[in-house]
Amino acid sequence: MRLDGKTAIVTGGGSGFGAGIARRFVEEGARVVVADINAEAARQVADEIGGDPVQVDVGAADSVARLAAEAKAIFGLADILVNNAGITHLPKPMEEVTEEEFDRVLTVNAKSVYLTARAFVPAMKARGSGIILNIASTAGVSPRPNLNWYNASKGWMITATKAMAVELAPHGVRVNALNPVAGETPLLASFMGEDTPEMRAKFLATIPLGRFSTPRDLGAAAAFLCSDDADMITGVAMEVDGGRCI
Repeated sequence: MRLDGKTAIVTGGGSGFGAGIARRFVEEGARVVVADINAEAARQVADEIGGDPVQVDVGAADSVARLAAEAKAIFGLADILVNNAGITHLPKPMEEVTEEEFDRVLTVNAKSVYLTARAFVPAMKARGSGIILNIASTAGVSPRPNLNWYNASKGWMITATKAMAVELAPHGVRVNALNPVAGETPLLASFMGEDTPEMRAKFLATIPLGRFSTPRDLGAAAAFLCSDDADMITGVAMEVDGGRCI
């Protein structure tokens, strides 16, 4: 019960890593808003764990503002914000990624962190406490070919995490990131281009522990970094990757 009495918002909480983080937070005693662009997915996870669903498009300022207002109405100020929502483009040479694909990846993976900061940081600073956790990727540390602009967006998120941590530390707000390797989530097929036994074997060959990241793995790491056990840790981008980045 490391998060007993805490309140948390998890974006992209309707599936994959976000759902795993939301589940673990509830197990640790937190009250959780499950936020997702897919309202039905958010509702299903929220019903399962006893959370509160909110539909949000993290790349749209008005939608993020509504998320902040709805969360405040549900439980007041959030103690924890998890920026988990993310997308990728299909593997292809960098010059073949369309401008529309590029804009969407950077909007969801990068602009969203700026928008949630605008919506939630002022209240955290005024209170003198808060925790922000950004879900980045090993792609931002050790990029894979043909995922160039996705790699870049996650590298941006890692740098943003460190910059936010330095600026917000005097206000009592901690900011960290997690870098999962490709995992058993709805994005796996997009990373690989196609989900076949051969492609899975190729990806797994690059992970020393021999398996993908799972929602359970990310939930455990997130619960630690967002708990008082980690109250001296800020500005860290921790790999949860089975040794992929060694």
